[in-house]
Amino acid sequence: MLSLQNLNLQYGNKHLFRDVSVQVHGSDRIGLAGVNGSGKSTLLRIMCGLKETDPGIVSRASWFSVAYLPQEVTASLGDRSLYEEAERAFDEVLAQQKELDQISEQLSAMSSDDPKLDTLLQRQGELQHFLEGRDVFRIRPDIERILFGLGFSAEDLKKEVRSFSGGWIMRLLLAKILLRKPALLLLDEPTNHLDLDSLTWLEEFLQQYQGAIIIISHDLAFLDRLTTTTWELSLGRLTVYRGNYSSYLIEKEERLGIERASYANQQAMIKQTERFIERFRAKSTKARQVQSRVKQLEKMERIELSESERSIRFTFPPAASSGKDVLDLQDLRKEYDQQLVFKGVNISLQRGDKVVVVGVNGAGKTTMLKVIAGAEPAQGTVRLGHNVVLSYFGQHQAQELSPELSVLDTVYYAAADKTATQVRSLLGAFLFSGDDVEKKIQVLSGGEKSRVALARMLVKPANLMLLDEPTNHLDISSQEVLQEAMAQYEGTIIVVSHNRHFVNSFVNKVLEIRNGRAAIYEGNVDDYLEHRKKEQEKATARPSGSPDQATTGEKEENSPDQVVDKKTLRRKRAQARQEMHGKIKPLKDIVKKAEAQIEELEARKSELETLMADPDLYQEPEKWAETSREYSMVERRLERNYAQWEEAQSKMEQLDEANGE
Repeated sequence: MLSLQNLNLQYGNKHLFRDVSVQVHGSDRIGLAGVNGSGKSTLLRIMCGLKETDPGIVSRASWFSVAYLPQEVTASLGDRSLYEEAERAFDEVLAQQKELDQISEQLSAMSSDDPKLDTLLQRQGELQHFLEGRDVFRIRPDIERILFGLGFSAEDLKKEVRSFSGGWIMRLLLAKILLRKPALLLLDEPTNHLDLDSLTWLEEFLQQYQGAIIIISHDLAFLDRLTTTTWELSLGRLTVYRGNYSSYLIEKEERLGIERASYANQQAMIKQTERFIERFRAKSTKARQVQSRVKQLEKMERIELSESERSIRFTFPPAASSGKDVLDLQDLRKEYDQQLVFKGVNISLQRGDKVVVVGVNGAGKTTMLKVIAGAEPAQGTVRLGHNVVLSYFGQHQAQELSPELSVLDTVYYAAADKTATQVRSLLGAFLFSGDDVEKKIQVLSGGEKSRVALARMLVKPANLMLLDEPTNHLDISSQEVLQEAMAQYEGTIIVVSHNRHFVNSFVNKVLEIRNGRAAIYEGNVDDYLEHRKKEQEKATARPSGSPDQATTGEKEENSPDQVVDKKTLRRKRAQARQEMHGKIKPLKDIVKKAEAQIEELEARKSELETLMADPDLYQEPEKWAETSREYSMVERRLERNYAQWEEAQSKMEQLDEANGE
């Protein structure tokens, strides 16, 4: 068990922690929440001993080991191979095993009356006790299992660590921590450098982990699947909520409602007391009562409202509508130094399609976006449709910002029709507030520059957006602002992202790049993962050497030597039904979602038509213009949802016909 008792930390006038007291037990699964700058990472550093505090504040049982994964690489790992560096997680175990082997050799050559015998036997017992349950013969299989799960290949094991990029080094650090199997894992943004496959593997690994875990993450789906308790840091205080992140948000809103009511009541009472003091301060007959109320105010414990994200809304600037066919890729092929990235890519996208690109790191996701954007050459054809205006966000764009401009000017000069106030509101959603917007680009961190580049790209009118990991430097609140804007966006989106919660609410297709090939799946990431899971289960269930289903038929007529295996036929039919269900379910989900949107939009359209029928509305030009704009937007969204509904219905009918129904 680990505990914090009355932790206090202050920087200037800011209280980072105020009397924080909390405990961690052996099987806890904790998500650590709070706005940027609330002290989440600092708290983890204190808990693992990297940041000193006063004696007695942090205490833990002797057996309660702690390991910490920081957000970024802070030290060089030298010139060892990948396997050798991972093996260092077992340094203590290997050293103890080596010592035990040496003692065993000494004991085998020692006489029974040797004075060192008792000492060596005692040490031998201590080492055997320490090594009990630590199977040194499982070290290599464990190292390979975790490294391969996090995306490394067998060929990588002999490569020098210094040959890997920062993202892969972070995966190695994570692997070493997992191999140590500490009683408490402290993970600070562990998903930042993972692709979808390694993220899924990590989730499954942590779900089976035998120790306690505390996680800081901006991936809401990751938190929801792994945590059962949420700690919130706000105004220096730590509040414990039972449940995962989604449950915490619901309970927090309920608590905030009570808190706001209490705050309002207290403020009303304070104002009433202050009015009494001001009114009767000069009257000697009321002096005692005035002094009593003055002391009452001085002793009162003031209620502070918890930190909450400002309600920021952002919509993309309107762009001219594109033609129905937006993008057509024909026989696309890309190589680097004769190394194939992908080939034979044939994909067509239509207006309103919102596609997430998935695949392991190095599969070619970023390269695909660069080729479509025209930033990389490739063989084959990239054809944009009629009136398509493309906008592209890539990591390199952060380095192309003018260093002399301020944050505000950088975005304002790119905005088509937004005022400085509107640009400030947008920048607030990307974590720039107050005087931060006046900072020069040259003094910003890499993450801050990426956020500025993203904001600058999003204020430009476009009807085809290409986005490469847009949420990497955004907290959950900012992600939600961008997520809502993406859902309402009228154009076409192609996004590379491993953040499932972010993309699931607005994408309708998944583009998978795997082993140099590209394939489109209908539905969102959850639908895609379910399809992949069924494919893997089917591949595992199929006996090795069994004939392919496509070439296996029933017995031919007049063949008495062949016997119909009814069990095999039933299994094949069940597999066919399962495959059909896997294809139809995403389409049904699209139909259901489109129907719900259509119902909501039809209702709003009717409300707006009633408003526009009122002659008084024409007396207020601004209100009329706003209502007219919303009416046009509702009509466009209705048209898009009807098109999605019709397309999904048509595909389901085609599948039914192909299935003979």
